[in-house]
Amino acid sequence: MNDSASRRVRVRAPELVGKGGWLNTGDQQYTLSDLRGRIVILDFWTFCCINCLHVLDELRELEERHRDTVVVVGVHSPKFVHEAEHQAVVDAVERYGVEHPVLDDPELATWKQYAVRAWPTLVVIDPEGYVVAQHAGEGHVHAIERLVDELEAEHEAKGTLRRGDGPYVAPEPEPTVLRFPGKALLLPSGTFLVSDTTRHQLVELAEDGESVVRRIGTGARGFTDGSAERASFNEPQGLALLDDGSVVVADTVNHALRRLDLASGAVTTLAGTGRQWMQGAPASGPAREVDLSSPWDVALFGGRVWIAMAGVHQLWTYDPVAGTVQVAAGTTNEGLVDGPGAEAWFAQPSGLAAAGDRLWLADSETSALRWVDTDGAVHTAVGTGLFDFGHRDGEAGQALLQHPLGVTALPDGSVAVADTYNHALRRYDPATGEVTTLATDLREPSDAVLVGDDIVVVESARHRLTRLRLPEEAVRVEAVAHRTRRAATEVAPGRLRLDVIFQAPAGQKLDTRYGPSTRLLVSATPPELLLKGEGADSDLSRELELDPAVTEGVLHVSAMAASCDDDPANEYPACHVHQQDWGVPVRLVVGAADRLPLVLAGLDAGDAR
Repeated sequence: MNDSASRRVRVRAPELVGKGGWLNTGDQQYTLSDLRGRIVILDFWTFCCINCLHVLDELRELEERHRDTVVVVGVHSPKFVHEAEHQAVVDAVERYGVEHPVLDDPELATWKQYAVRAWPTLVVIDPEGYVVAQHAGEGHVHAIERLVDELEAEHEAKGTLRRGDGPYVAPEPEPTVLRFPGKALLLPSGTFLVSDTTRHQLVELAEDGESVVRRIGTGARGFTDGSAERASFNEPQGLALLDDGSVVVADTVNHALRRLDLASGAVTTLAGTGRQWMQGAPASGPAREVDLSSPWDVALFGGRVWIAMAGVHQLWTYDPVAGTVQVAAGTTNEGLVDGPGAEAWFAQPSGLAAAGDRLWLADSETSALRWVDTDGAVHTAVGTGLFDFGHRDGEAGQALLQHPLGVTALPDGSVAVADTYNHALRRYDPATGEVTTLATDLREPSDAVLVGDDIVVVESARHRLTRLRLPEEAVRVEAVAHRTRRAATEVAPGRLRLDVIFQAPAGQKLDTRYGPSTRLLVSATPPELLLKGEGADSDLSRELELDPAVTEGVLHVSAMAASCDDDPANEYPACHVHQQDWGVPVRLVVGAADRLPLVLAGLDAGDAR
């Protein structure tokens, strides 16, 4: 046995249980024993989560290279109530091109068995059924691939590796004109341009919103400029008309902005390199030289193209004259904090609409409607944070949305919100401060455009545009309110030791060339929960003090660690940033645990059993 194998902690893997059953297996149900002999990678994900979507993309190459030894199993663990609906999971698996088995776990049974605390989390199980690694967040696939190589060699030698085809069975394709369309744009000609997201194309539809005028893009994932027939996209989303009559496209999974010449159909690249922005990379400069991160929507505001940079919880801008990009608002921390742009926190901004002196935005993970003023300051109209959501009309301070993805400015100064996970179109009126419901029974609406007295809604999960007359009266909806489904972690009041577990992957060491290689940021909701321990420091362990008078709340923890290949002969070692944000609901109970371990990478020694 090699040295790294002898050092490796092994924990028996709990069974895979999910009330929703298995998807992408041809209706076959599986247990862990059925997968014995294979290296199993569990991907705990939920389809609202942009970091989870990043990991799906990171895993594609690993799956391809190790298809006869590795089985990736997506364990779908819902955050929002809508994500616990089985059909919604079926839709998401197709929408995001998931090409491995998925276990639908609406009650978080397997999540709890594996003591998972964050989306996404990756768990590696060896061919004998033991957990050998756990990683929270994105950016870990390079380390997992190295571990896979080790496990293949180790278990080939032991005779415990079983090669062959995996359990994945592709579903039958559906013959619809659009497939999970994302955003739409009314063109000056009266036709509609739609991002046909799952088919990696742009589609121009006639004024009826149904007949296809032309398709732009090959329909296969790619990042190629050229004619309408040759160009390629990767899950495009937002669209905005520029002053020169061209269209800027948020090419989400390519981490790029593209330009469509409406006359010729030619596609060029405006911004982005095709690589995902990571901590430490430049956040401003020539647009074609700066990495972006999952741009989800775009809007022209104040002479610049504003970008909902969902992947890093920020707003960026692109200057079409100077050809540059820069951060406009957001710290990259995930949450809901108003104020000057440089201090604001967002959570997956996904929809933008300019209206006069305001840029409206749908901040999806906080289920919030927010806006930016001409000075760049950020304000919240509806929404309270990461954990409260629902469908409740009335005064904006107590109204609730559920993961909205789109906003549309209405002629009277109010705003329509594509309230995606409530399957509804909502309206916020700044003049009255009231939230109402305009329409229900819309299947995952993700955008809407005005056409005269009508509003045309992108019904993403019904694969169509739906035209509605703007109603004069609101629809009456029975109010419901929810909190995030995870059970609170019981911790002792008073002193609590927070340990973020990080073990540099095999063959790597912490990168200390430019100072501390780790960073830990801690805050709480409500702020009064933390008597001591708030703020940033370089140590991944910290003594917190929790106020016994505050019986429950949420600890917000953001951790970062940088590691580099440990090869003295290599003058320019490859380096990697590991980062994760946790929101941990806690309940203070006398006699409960006085230590809170959060795994960034590795295994907590306290877990060995």
